[in-house]
Amino acid sequence: MYALVEDNNITKLINNPKSIVIGDVNYPAKIFSIWSMSELNAIGIYEVIIDSSNKKDDKWYINTNESYAFADNQVTRSWGTAIPKAHADTLYTEQDKTDDLIPEGKDVGDVAVKGLKTILIEQLKQQVAGELSKTDWYIIRNTEKSTAIPSAISTHRDAVRTKQAEMETQITNASNTPALETLYTYTEQEDGSVTRPLGELPTLES
Repeated sequence: MYALVEDNNITKLINNPKSIVIGDVNYPAKIFSIWSMSELNAIGIYEVIIDSSNKKDDKWYINTNESYAFADNQVTRSWGTAIPKAHADTLYTEQDKTDDLIPEGKDVGDVAVKGLKTILIEQLKQQVAGELSKTDWYIIRNTEKSTAIPSAISTHRDAVRTKQAEMETQITNASNTPALETLYTYTEQEDGSVTRPLGELPTLES
């Protein structure tokens, strides 16, 4: 990304190299690939430097106050302090009822906005359903034909549900958003393996 700076002010952001008019001169797009940075700077074009020191993972945080600044012959893109996304559900309140903000079918105490815990547990349930669906046909065959379910399949399905319960408990017990992020963060162990505190659902391959 580039920025056009005129009279010490950023007047245009350039996401993709293209022809550009500066003053009375129409410069072709190829200047971005063949000119040196000092030559681009001479006509007011600067490469944008990313300062991501305050930027955090969008899955867990709301990044705020994105801004561009020109100082010391450099254009910098930066963010303000990131705000953790709510880990708990937001519920409708009596004030919401007074202000007529509760939709039909909902009431005080019902979920207005899902928090990260609810979202993550819903995602986990979908993953569990996907894993169990691989062996559902054994259950259907047993129901329709009374064909015995292999013990390995029953053991696997039980292990999936057991691990699901453990993971849901870990998510539910997380005290805040950073704690949730930690559960999902992979780190390399001494044996070279890469794991996360939340663990993984068992698969047939494992």
